[in-house]
Amino acid sequence: MRILAVIPARGGSKGIPRKNLVPVAGRPLIAWTIAHALESRYAVTGELDVVVSTEDDEIASVATAYGAQVPFRRPAELAEDTTATEPVVLHAIAAQVAAGREPDVVVLLQATSPVRTPGTVDRALDQFFSSHVDSLVGVVRQAPFLWREPAPGAAPVPEYDVDRRPRRQDLSLTQWRYRETGSIYVTRRQIYTQHHNRLGGRIGLFVMDEIEGVDIDSRLDLAIAEGLLAELESGAQSEPGRTSQA
Repeated sequence: MRILAVIPARGGSKGIPRKNLVPVAGRPLIAWTIAHALESRYAVTGELDVVVSTEDDEIASVATAYGAQVPFRRPAELAEDTTATEPVVLHAIAAQVAAGREPDVVVLLQATSPVRTPGTVDRALDQFFSSHVDSLVGVVRQAPFLWREPAPGAAPVPEYDVDRRPRRQDLSLTQWRYRETGSIYVTRRQIYTQHHNRLGGRIGLFVMDEIEGVDIDSRLDLAIAEGLLAELESGAQSEPGRTSQA
């Protein structure tokens, strides 16, 4: 079984310039996701290749310094503001196949969702293999108190019964909603090559801790991630017999 972990990281981010290299809790942002992948026991046993896909030389240099593989440069046409993620992953798959390392399973890890608790990558892979799904999406639980913007002139539409609003602690399993974190997707290679999509076939939900739902789009998101990562790192360092990877 060969597993490919792809970490997309282009250099031309607009909202936060050079976002993938911004220092967060003592490391460049991308370094956190690289570390989470390399800490997986699947990486330790050699089953998991950790590859960063970038067109940017500085990102490539930082990624290599933190232990990731950067065996190719992403073409410029796959590093534009409008480029979807799936073609980037397909390019990485093709490069691995050409190098004789054809993956059976692809793990998409996004550096802009850097908060993961210890062992998250392994738990996702273990669930993927044990549940026999074709794709797995990382999600966090969310209460169903959501509203939809109405058509012009119409009243807003609730996603729950406003006359029977339940208490959060009384919500049943089927009443909860789940939001994609963007942090992790696990997918059989054939789903990408046949459907050009990270999700397809039989899809499973990988429910993550609430703190793992941070997606960095703003400076506020960066500050939140910095606090959470520093707290997680402090907790990991205090565990007996555990040392943190830099």
